[in-house]
Amino acid sequence: MRLEPKRDYYDVLEVAKDADAKTIKRAFLKKARVLHPDVSDDPHAEEKFKEVNEAYSVLSDEQKRSNYDRYGDASGPSGYGSDYVDVSDIFGGSGFGINDIFDSFFGGGASRGGHVTRTRGRDMGIRLAITLEEAAAGCRKTISYDRLAPCDDCGGTGFSEGGSLKPCGRCKGTGVVTTVQRTIFGQMQSQATCPDCGGTGQVVDKPCETCDGQGRTPSKETVAVEVPAGVRTGDTVRVKDKGETGVRGDSSGDLVVSIEVLQHDRFERQDDDLYCAVTVDSLQAIVGTSVSIDGIFAGERVEIKVPAGCQYGSQVVAEHRGMPRKGRTSRGRLVAVIRIETPTDLTRTQMLDVAALVAGRTLSTVEAGSASSEERAEREGASYSKENMAEHFAAEAENDLRWDVPENPFKQGGNQAGKTGKGKKGRRR
Repeated sequence: MRLEPKRDYYDVLEVAKDADAKTIKRAFLKKARVLHPDVSDDPHAEEKFKEVNEAYSVLSDEQKRSNYDRYGDASGPSGYGSDYVDVSDIFGGSGFGINDIFDSFFGGGASRGGHVTRTRGRDMGIRLAITLEEAAAGCRKTISYDRLAPCDDCGGTGFSEGGSLKPCGRCKGTGVVTTVQRTIFGQMQSQATCPDCGGTGQVVDKPCETCDGQGRTPSKETVAVEVPAGVRTGDTVRVKDKGETGVRGDSSGDLVVSIEVLQHDRFERQDDDLYCAVTVDSLQAIVGTSVSIDGIFAGERVEIKVPAGCQYGSQVVAEHRGMPRKGRTSRGRLVAVIRIETPTDLTRTQMLDVAALVAGRTLSTVEAGSASSEERAEREGASYSKENMAEHFAAEAENDLRWDVPENPFKQGGNQAGKTGKGKKGRRR
């Protein structure tokens, strides 16, 4: 079955391609009032509402609209810049989807029979992912999201021209209605929130047609979030009054931004300390060396002083080169975990020099273990001069062969220590 092509977003909202933001918003709200599943009897209302919402989510966003106009796709050819975050898709997974916005909108009016039990705007929570570098330096992020914002047409008052608030005629301004029922036990009296004013005690005589007297409408908002240096995953940044707007000018909630610091490919963070692996070759580990690596800040270089005789897995600490401590001027540590590799690019001359050192250590070990090692070597026809052994070690390394070390003089063919026996010559294999 052939799929129907997606309709043009401007056609969906029935606006011109040069329509301004206010015209697009009005067209969206007009259609949303008719197509929202909570108020429409149309069996296809949900699909139509999703189509309208998709069109509005693109055309109400300057960057997405620009991409759509130029490329026919809201994402554009290469996506958004690094300082722009569109978190509208996050709301569906963290408590505030566009349907939640509309539930509040359709259920929050008190002008014409709507029910309001809360007029203050709610706090809104979203997640924001940043890099470890951004967490270290602090950053400014621009976030685009949906919320109930002050109505542009009435300025948040909820009134049309000449409109005003007046006492509710049903509850006489008390916000509650009293009912009396006759029962077999006599008359029983009960009180409930007034359904006409929603408990406020007031109604709008000429409500704004755009917001239906609420003073707020679903809107695409853009806000800049200042992320301080040193934040960790789970920290929050609160943006005052950027949550849900209250009904008819009541106080707004806050936007609570929960920070998630992404994993880094080089550094591992533990509290305010940074751990990283630093590789040196085995010769450098023997004599000690100094290695310069990139720090967490742009352009920062950190000197790691590897001590002589450093072993694999040793930790070298560079103080005050880790993450900044949030709200303070100090920093944690940078801990370099040493990895040792054997060099594979030695020249023959260098190989001979290393082999001579190995031969010298081998002779010293043999001499320390047996005073008669030279006599045994002479009897067995082997020469243990440094020069000959260096040649052997270098040749074997170059040919990728193994050279067997002469047998331990204290291990005589499996006999107990102290007994005599013949050893075996070193051999190639």
